[in-house]
Amino acid sequence: MAEDAELVGADAGEQRFGEFVVVRRHGPVAELVLDRPKAMNAVSTEMARSLGAACAALAADPGVRVTVLTSTHARAFCVGADLKERNSLSDAELVRQRPTARAAYTGVLELPMPTVAAVHGYALGGGYELALACDLIVADRTAVVGLPEVSVGVIPGGGGTQLLPRRVGAARAAELIFTARRVEAAEAGALGLVDHVVDAGTDRDEALALAGRIAANSPVGLRAAKRALRLGQGLDLRAGLEVEDAAWRSVAFSGDRAEGVAAFNEKRAARWPGE
Repeated sequence: MAEDAELVGADAGEQRFGEFVVVRRHGPVAELVLDRPKAMNAVSTEMARSLGAACAALAADPGVRVTVLTSTHARAFCVGADLKERNSLSDAELVRQRPTARAAYTGVLELPMPTVAAVHGYALGGGYELALACDLIVADRTAVVGLPEVSVGVIPGGGGTQLLPRRVGAARAAELIFTARRVEAAEAGALGLVDHVVDAGTDRDEALALAGRIAANSPVGLRAAKRALRLGQGLDLRAGLEVEDAAWRSVAFSGDRAEGVAAFNEKRAARWPGE
C-alpha cells in the first residue's frame, strides 16, 4: 500500500491514509471512508492528498471487486472544498494546490472496479462531485445534494460540469448549476441525481449490501463492463460498439469466463480466479 498508509489498531482489515481517510475491507468490498468529522468532511489539501493516495492503493489491489464511499459524520457526507483553507491561500498557493485537489476527484472517478457512494445529510459542491464520481449513489432521506459553486464565485471543479449532465442531461444540469440550488432526497431521486433513496440512517448498510451483490459476480467481468460503460459515453453507436468489443475480447478468454461457464453448467456457485 501507499507509504503514508498505516494500520489502525489490531484490525488488519483497516488502513488509514493520513488523518482523514480510512479504507476498511469487507471481504472483496472495500469501504473508502471520509473521516474528518470536525469539519463535516470538508476537503482540505491534506485530505485531498490522502484520498488520492487511498484511491491509488485501491486501484492497484486486484482483490477489491467493489468500493463503497462512506462518511463518518452523522449529518454530512461531505460539504465540499474547505473554504476556510481556500480563504487563506494566495493565488500562487491555489494554483499549486489545484493538482492535488484534482487528483482526489479523478482518483475516485478512475477506480477500475464498480463504485457506490453512500450519501446522507449534506453532499454539496465537491462533496456531491465525489458521489458523482461513483458509478451508483445510494442516498438516505436526509440527503441534500447540489453544486452551489457559482454562489461563491467559482464553478464545479471536481468534475461536476461534466458528470452531472451525463446523469441528468445538459439542460437539467445547467439549471441546477446556474441556480446553485440544493435538492433534497426525494426530488434528487426523481431527477436522477441519486440512484436509490433509502430510509434515514441506512445509506451505508444499503450501499454495502448492494456492493455485496455486485461483488458476487466476476471481478474480471465487472472491471471490463465498467471500462466499456465509461469509455463508450459520448461516442456514436458504431464507436461505442468497438469499445464494447474490445472489452469483450479482454474477458472472453479469461479464467473467470471459463469458471463462469463451468459453474453454470455444473449448477454451482462460481469460484472466480479473478484473472
